[in-house]
Amino acid sequence: MTDLRNQFIARIAAIGPLTLAEFITDCLLHPKYGYYTTRTPFGRAGDFITAPEISQMFGEILGLWLAQIWRDQGSASKFALVELGPGRGTLMADILRATRGISGFHDALDLHLIEASPSLQDQQSKQLGLVAPTWHQTLNTVPDLPLFLLANEFFDALPVRQFIRDGRQWRERCITIREGVLAFGLTDAAPQAALVHRLTDTKQGDLVETCAPAQAITQQIGQRIKAQGGAALIIDYGNWRSLGDTVQSVQGHKPIPPLSSPGLSDITAHVDFEALAMASPSAHTWPTAQGVFLERLGITERANVLAKTLQGSNLKSHIAAHHRLTHPAEMGELFKAMALFPKNYPSPPGLDL
Repeated sequence: MTDLRNQFIARIAAIGPLTLAEFITDCLLHPKYGYYTTRTPFGRAGDFITAPEISQMFGEILGLWLAQIWRDQGSASKFALVELGPGRGTLMADILRATRGISGFHDALDLHLIEASPSLQDQQSKQLGLVAPTWHQTLNTVPDLPLFLLANEFFDALPVRQFIRDGRQWRERCITIREGVLAFGLTDAAPQAALVHRLTDTKQGDLVETCAPAQAITQQIGQRIKAQGGAALIIDYGNWRSLGDTVQSVQGHKPIPPLSSPGLSDITAHVDFEALAMASPSAHTWPTAQGVFLERLGITERANVLAKTLQGSNLKSHIAAHHRLTHPAEMGELFKAMALFPKNYPSPPGLDL
């Protein structure tokens, strides 16, 4: 039994059931026992692997995408380049390398990383070398400049709440104790103002997830882009509208029950792209399949260039990486890309309106 599980059991015994969001928050960010504060989850030696760790092509393509939008919006003399949840810094390192030859881009950028984990901040510092980012806990302290922001597999880790429809009311799924172990329970039925609009497309017993932190962050991003210009690219797995239980836990690259290892496994949920789009006062694109997005931006052409320098097992790994990023049966369809941008500028390349 983990120390964090013991804490949860004692807390529930003292004050009653926890919301799923409260449980996820502590599992991931508890200062002593949280998953992200105590370990390095990324890569083959960790519990999961993200697109930047699969191939350098992912970051290179996104870097050139950002630079193109910067040019399309007039090549601001100074802008904030921001990444939410930068992992080990791999994505940003690839972006900076790919854009080194873009005239004026590096001179204008002011690099900011939103990262709560001190251990990951240390890894990001090592990965980014002489480029000196400024770290922040939230977007609030990032300078008020044109904002060019990336969020790759960031929103899926924000804590969700779950509600099950009961007539025209909702019962919230919570964490309780049953026979001495953590278990799911339900609250009494009650109205939920935030879910009134979902009464038109759900039926008795349907489960809907909400993520207030994701909407708040997206609103803030959209406000900055509307006022100062720039663009935000959100890449994550999910759909246009939440329906059904999507909370999952991963340990050692394998799924496990979400309540089984508090603090020792990753916990995520599918992103509700509709909720993000509706929260932003800026313009937004339609969520586009990651594979389609990358293909439109030329990832296959880049893959062919790199393949000419490879052979043997390195070439096989390179081909497999391209397939994993783009093929519908891999990450190509499950992951979506959506951009926020100013309403008075052209839509960003590669994405559907």
